[in-house]
Amino acid sequence: MLYLLIVGCEISFWVVLVTALLCRYGAGWTRVSTALLLTLPAIDLLLFTASTVDLARGAIPTSAHGLAAVYLGVSIAFGGQLVAWADSRIAPRFGGPTPSRLPRAGREHAARERRLWLRHLLAWSIGSCLILLDTAMVHDLHRAAPLIGLVGSWALILMIDFAWSFSYTFFPRRPRPVRRSPPT
Repeated sequence: MLYLLIVGCEISFWVVLVTALLCRYGAGWTRVSTALLLTLPAIDLLLFTASTVDLARGAIPTSAHGLAAVYLGVSIAFGGQLVAWADSRIAPRFGGPTPSRLPRAGREHAARERRLWLRHLLAWSIGSCLILLDTAMVHDLHRAAPLIGLVGSWALILMIDFAWSFSYTFFPRRPRPVRRSPPT
């Protein structure tokens, strides 16, 4: 049942996001758009609350309960960036500016990768704290093993992301040479 709620919340998240941007650009309703965008974290908060209530009622902890905490952590850490990304993709379709290209090489690229990793660390920290809150609610570490395992798996992914992101600091990408067509 919780998996269906996760799918429903994920679909709701994207529907509300697209609706908010269409209200902003298609209809010019900036206040309605802003109100809709402010409800996006509430969708993930609703999912986490439902998950926590399910555990409080004695449900067996599963990865779905942990995933609800992960979604909320990611929504808080990356939500504004995700909205800005979607906004930059929809705005040009309604006469807005085209998005600027992200740096693909050099110091700017390395700095961007480090900032993204710090956001990932924030998401992991929030999600892990929420998972630990759920673990405390279960009152049995053996039963809460799927939740604790999720924190460990995510920590491994975070460490891999650290190595990847910071590798650009020590070994920055070089800009690709500009190809010129031969004279005819």
